[in-house]
Amino acid sequence: MAPLIGRRLRKGAATTAVAAAAMAALTASQAPGFAAQEHGDRDHRDRDRASGAPSPDTPIDGGSSYHTDLPPLTKPDKPGSSIDLPGLPGSSAKAEAGIPASVLAAYKKAEAALREAKPGCNLPWQLLAAIGKVESGQARGGSVDREGTTVSPILGPALNGNGFAMIKDTDGGEFDGDTTHDRAVGPMQFIPSTWANWSQDGNGDGRSDPNNIYDAALAAGFYLCANNRDLSVQADINKAILGYNHSREYLNTVLSWFEYYKRGTHEVPDGTGVLPSERSGPSGDGSKSGSKESGKDKGNGSGKDTDSGKGNGGAHTLPKPDDKPDGSSPSTDPDDDPGQTPLPQLPKPPTTPPTTPAPKPTGTAKLTAVGAKQFTATAGGTFTGAPKVHAVNAEGEPVAAAGVKYEIRGETGARFLGLVRSVTVLTGADGTATAPKLLAGEQTGSFTLRATAVGREQVAPVDFAASVKARPVPQADALARLGDGVLKAGTGGSFADLLTVKATNKGKVAAGVPVTATMITDAKKPEPNDKGPYFLDAKGKPVRTLTGLKTDALGRLTLPKILTDEHAGTYLLRLTTANGVVLDVELTVTPAAAS
Repeated sequence: MAPLIGRRLRKGAATTAVAAAAMAALTASQAPGFAAQEHGDRDHRDRDRASGAPSPDTPIDGGSSYHTDLPPLTKPDKPGSSIDLPGLPGSSAKAEAGIPASVLAAYKKAEAALREAKPGCNLPWQLLAAIGKVESGQARGGSVDREGTTVSPILGPALNGNGFAMIKDTDGGEFDGDTTHDRAVGPMQFIPSTWANWSQDGNGDGRSDPNNIYDAALAAGFYLCANNRDLSVQADINKAILGYNHSREYLNTVLSWFEYYKRGTHEVPDGTGVLPSERSGPSGDGSKSGSKESGKDKGNGSGKDTDSGKGNGGAHTLPKPDDKPDGSSPSTDPDDDPGQTPLPQLPKPPTTPPTTPAPKPTGTAKLTAVGAKQFTATAGGTFTGAPKVHAVNAEGEPVAAAGVKYEIRGETGARFLGLVRSVTVLTGADGTATAPKLLAGEQTGSFTLRATAVGREQVAPVDFAASVKARPVPQADALARLGDGVLKAGTGGSFADLLTVKATNKGKVAAGVPVTATMITDAKKPEPNDKGPYFLDAKGKPVRTLTGLKTDALGRLTLPKILTDEHAGTYLLRLTTANGVVLDVELTVTPAAAS
């Protein structure tokens, strides 16, 4: 009965407003172009399977399997409502509308970051939520730790060419534990070779991890916004989703969840999200997988956990030009699947090669710097200008939409906008790619900015020199004491009044001026004194010199309490600014009265 319910779910959902909107968007703006792209990509896919090297336009999840469950027929419950909306048998609209807290926070944080980094992209967080639902069931229902990292790895099947893509190991097993082939990794299902190009640090811990929902969501956001896409435009949304997984069924499923989440969601505790029950099989057929599986990978026989045992049917095959995305034979008879709009049949490849001239080389063959190769900034500020490179092919023609990775190399606190050390951008129509805004950080020193052509290891990188200089030291031309009372104390005691001074520069308040305070022997021959008044350091030990003092926003500096030893007399306290302005203050120590 379960498979029948699943089939009814897919057919029924197609009649709802949600799925209808998804199908309409596909049919109107994407399906014909997508069909042509599938046909055109056949040759490079065959080459990729033979060589084991991922193509530059390999889907972001490597073509792995994905969850095929569709949203409930009913509109999700609105936050704060007590009405339990009805759903289909065995499902709950209210439960499906809930997104685990950390996962929801990661999507919204990524949207905010992209609003700053790529304001023209208009990324809606609901699109990330839709992809996260289809790829991993929202990180297995929000099974993540406090930092947003999945409690256990979420791994796709080995991409070994057995019914799906052939991608040999690119990360030495660092992320997927497989040193032979790549696997899709984490809540957004990045293959390691793709993660190397799009990785981000979304939670600010100094590292990028595809198993972390904050890192993965931000990286997915940058990918979806690539190529100057405007995600307020349906055609660009379709292109972005199809680039994530090259399947029309996948596009329909993601768009259905996207429309569903836009109608309302609410936050649920981590670990309590609804786990999908259906997952695409080895040929993308959406075959049913029980929710009580043992956790062994049914698609590749490796015994590794591929999705917490929740229906891990393995990655779907790369479709041939005359196949449907779900692996079945094409059919033009609408009665084969009532309620579904038939997709256009793709033409078969010609049996005789066409007599057309050989295509011009299109890949990046050389990168060159455009403009300045050295950049400087002041600590805490922003670099003026940004590195820019120009990509050309073997014939010297500009290459558009080519990936260029900018990476910060060296010990430095500098970061790209979004507080990341590396970012991938695409070249424009003129072949140029400009790095995002670069923040200097507080650490001074020099470092390197390296630009590399993504997927073109043979192309020499371009290095830019960058340096961060210390902030200019605030200057003062006058230092004066506030108050004119005599500073007097007895031996073995302390001065009752605290000493406060004010720094000015050209008559204006001088804030942040460094000041040194030293007990000296004589104004004309100022040697450090070893007796008389003193301060206490952080450990409570007597000291007669204090460094690291600075005036406040009002140009004022109040010294710590001054104590006295057993020596009576008149002493001098010298205050000196970093640029050499001096103020001497007289301190009088009298013998203590006899008891």
